[in-house]
Amino acid sequence: MHRTLAFTRYLSEQGWAVTLLTTSLSAYADWHPQQADYIPKRVKVLRAWAWDAVRQLSFRGKYLSWMALPDRWQSWIPFAVIRGWWAIRRERIPVVISTYPIASAHIIGYLLHKLTGVAWIADLRDPMAQDCFPKDARLKRVFYWIESKMVKHCQRILVTTQGTLALYRERYPEKPASFWQLIPNGYDEVLIDPLMADDARTHAVSSYFTLLHSGTINTYDRHPGHLFEAIAQLQTEKNPAIARLKVVLRGTGMDAYWQEQIRRLKITDTVEVQPLLPVKQALLEMKQASALLILQDVSCNYQIPAKTYEYIRLKRPIFALTDEKGDTAALLNLVGGSVVVPLTDTSAIKQALLALLSPNSVFRFLSDDELKQYSRGHQGETLSALLMRVISE
Repeated sequence: MHRTLAFTRYLSEQGWAVTLLTTSLSAYADWHPQQADYIPKRVKVLRAWAWDAVRQLSFRGKYLSWMALPDRWQSWIPFAVIRGWWAIRRERIPVVISTYPIASAHIIGYLLHKLTGVAWIADLRDPMAQDCFPKDARLKRVFYWIESKMVKHCQRILVTTQGTLALYRERYPEKPASFWQLIPNGYDEVLIDPLMADDARTHAVSSYFTLLHSGTINTYDRHPGHLFEAIAQLQTEKNPAIARLKVVLRGTGMDAYWQEQIRRLKITDTVEVQPLLPVKQALLEMKQASALLILQDVSCNYQIPAKTYEYIRLKRPIFALTDEKGDTAALLNLVGGSVVVPLTDTSAIKQALLALLSPNSVFRFLSDDELKQYSRGHQGETLSALLMRVISE
């Protein structure tokens, strides 16, 4: 959401008339009225009816499997196509951008392209279908079908990492190199730069060393089980360093599940789960943390979590549990200020935690000028230039 929201702001500031097609508020499991303040005044928002199959269309927790293909919000496809078709005809919109990871958005982009003939750009971001993802064979077939429509009908496809770029160039060698465009994720300077300008106000004093993970944590590619085990071992060994550590998991999306895992390992004194925060409060908490946590399995080597760029801009040490051969590790090794350890290596995590907690640990960060290349404003300029080329074609 934040990537798309920032792009709408920067495009509107550069003279584009931006219309955003999205869902009704009822489709969101969590939202706060404060979030609406971040929508640029010059951006027109169109909402199409949508329902979450898991929350709103299930009976006693069960629902028909086809109702979640290609995702839980597929019910918005017909309503979004109708609203989008009418807006394109009325406002003579020349180009549509659909964005992942809500796969149904790409189906809407495809249908609007077929119905109206407008140019279509797909912001794919990360790979949709891989050998190990998704595990559901039927969903994987749907993802490959969506990919085939994008490759055949899009004017450009946008990706966020070098690994994803290489993957798709190899998968579809018939497409010219210019078809695939690399526009990385980034940080939103409108939200973060004010925090950085008032360092005294945003730096909290605490006797604890707070290691914070801000955002969703799932069980298949962000599982913190080995981190939990490393903490449990340090507690059993009565290592004095662990008494200083406080791990905060903020807005996991699976709070009850992770709380049970934490209780089972008897690490509740060290690890706590906290509810979701509005974005500005979440960024302030990141700024105040002693270090920031990334969780990413080897299956996501072609992806860089969007929060990584926020972490980098906030100039806090980054404790990255990720594969050293992945794109996230490559970025962190380039910018510095981080520790990279495999997500599934308990022993290595344990040693890295002790090094992180050592008073002798020193981290160096990029200057503000060096960081500008990772801003969403910079990426928005790239997107604006791309749109001009697509329309001229």
